[in-house]
Amino acid sequence: MTAQDTSPTPPASTAPATHLLTGGGSGIGAAIAARLLARGDTLWLLARDAGRAKELRERFPGARTLVGDLAEPERLSWALGHQTLPDRLDSLLHVAGVVDLGQVGELTPKVWQATLAANLVAPAELTRLLLPQLRSARGHAVFVNSGAGLRAHAEWSAYAASKHGLKALADALRWEESGNGVRVTSVYPGRTATPMQAKVHQQEGREYDPARFITPESVATTVLTALDLPRGAEITDLSVRPGGA
Repeated sequence: MTAQDTSPTPPASTAPATHLLTGGGSGIGAAIAARLLARGDTLWLLARDAGRAKELRERFPGARTLVGDLAEPERLSWALGHQTLPDRLDSLLHVAGVVDLGQVGELTPKVWQATLAANLVAPAELTRLLLPQLRSARGHAVFVNSGAGLRAHAEWSAYAASKHGLKALADALRWEESGNGVRVTSVYPGRTATPMQAKVHQQEGREYDPARFITPESVATTVLTALDLPRGAEITDLSVRPGGA
């Protein structure tokens, strides 16, 4: 009789996941970027220009960068077509966004167009351009939306409209790509202590106290929870609100 080796079989080695993230320069995006790099994943960051790309590489050693301006979504195809893209993407993380408050009777077409371009049209175009890489990896598209994507308040019309549209984009994409194994998640943070929130308070004429709001790290944990859910399950929509101390 031949003795059998009953020692545990070591787990098969797996390559680190590859992610592409927008909005990595500050706030929620920076928190997510730091967490992904800390756990050894491969990270690509989208920067609006070469100078910003250099800053991001210095801030996040080991990260790679692509240059493309979300304010000009019609130029993203040309910009990315002149750069080397990742072969596969385990996730595409849409975090970047812009906000300008104002009443409907005051907002100009310029504000509407800039808000919709950066917050809705650019994510749609970036997703379109990178769908082959997402499909190849059976990856995950994550849209960091906003509470404004579920309800609109006075003076938030342009921003809320862009975020309502982003929810519709994610919902449609989920139906279209489910057969390709691509998961799609929308995350709706409440007010979060970020530079954007400081700008909002300035526009509202209110004093800004970051301690009153969600931390970017809490939202990053929420996003990673969706990413790390075992295959075969999908978080579609997830709201995050400030909690009691």
